[in-house]
Amino acid sequence: MRSSAPPSALRLLPSVSAFAVLGLFSSFAMAQAVQPVSRIVTLSPSLTEAVCALGRCAQLVGTDRYSTWPNSVQVLPKVGGLEDAQIERIVTLRPNLVLLGPRSRAGERLQSLGVPVMTFDARTHADLKRMLLKLGDALGEPTRAAELVARIDAEMDAAAGRLPAALRGRTVYVEVGPAPTAASDKSFIGETVARLGLVNVVGGELGLFPKINPELLLRRPPDLIIGPRATLANLADRPGWSTLPAVRQQQLCLLDTERMDLLSRPGPRLGEAAQMLVECLKALPPR
Repeated sequence: MRSSAPPSALRLLPSVSAFAVLGLFSSFAMAQAVQPVSRIVTLSPSLTEAVCALGRCAQLVGTDRYSTWPNSVQVLPKVGGLEDAQIERIVTLRPNLVLLGPRSRAGERLQSLGVPVMTFDARTHADLKRMLLKLGDALGEPTRAAELVARIDAEMDAAAGRLPAALRGRTVYVEVGPAPTAASDKSFIGETVARLGLVNVVGGELGLFPKINPELLLRRPPDLIIGPRATLANLADRPGWSTLPAVRQQQLCLLDTERMDLLSRPGPRLGEAAQMLVECLKALPPR
C-alpha cells in the first residue's frame, strides 16, 4: 500500500500484476474483469465509512458489527468482526468485493472460496489518503476520492486555525482504551493532535497504540488529557495521577462513545474528528 497514486488502468480491466503492486489481493482484479462492483461487504468501520463517503453506500450488503456510521448501515446484515468474521454468512450475501483491515483473518479463507477481496492498512494520515484514492479508483469514483482527500486536508487546516493560540504547544496525553492504552505521536491520532499544534507526551518508540506504565505520565506530565469518559472517569484514583497538572486544573476532554468512535477511526471523517477535538479543548476551563 505504498505507491503514490492509483493507476488509471484499475478503472477498466485491472491486471493481477497491477494489484500486486498496490499490495491488494489479485482475486479482486480477476473478478473486476468480469463484472463491476455492485455488492460490497466491509469488515472495518473505517472502510464502511469510506465506501459511503465515496457515494457507494447503496452497494453495501453487509458490514462488521462495529460499523455505525452513517445511520443507514446499521440495518445491514452484520457479519462479525476482526477476529470472528462469519465466512459462511458473507458468502451467502454474494458479494463481488469484500474490504478488509490488515489484521483480519478472513481474507485467505474468502479467497479460497472465490470471493474477491481487498485489504487496506491505514495507520497514518498518508496511508488513509492512499486508501481513499485506491478504493475510489476500484469503485469507479476516482474524482470523488480526490475531492474527498482535498476536503479532509482543508478541514484539518481549518481545525488547526481555530485552536486558540494559548493552547498551541501544550503537551497532551491521548488515551484510547483500558490498561491504559495510548495513542502515540506516530499513530494517525497522534498526527491529528500534532496537526492541531499539540505535543504528544507518548513517543512513537513505544509503538502506535502502546499499553503504557502509568508512571510514564508522572515523568512527562501532560497539560491536557483526551480520552474516553468510560476509562478516564476515575483517573484521579490512579497512583499519582491526582497530582498531574491536567487533572488538578481539569484540563480533560472526556469523550462519549460516539465522539471516541469518530476520533479512533482512520476514515473520511478525519477532519470532522479534528474539529471535534478543537471544540472540546476550547470548552475547557481557563488555567
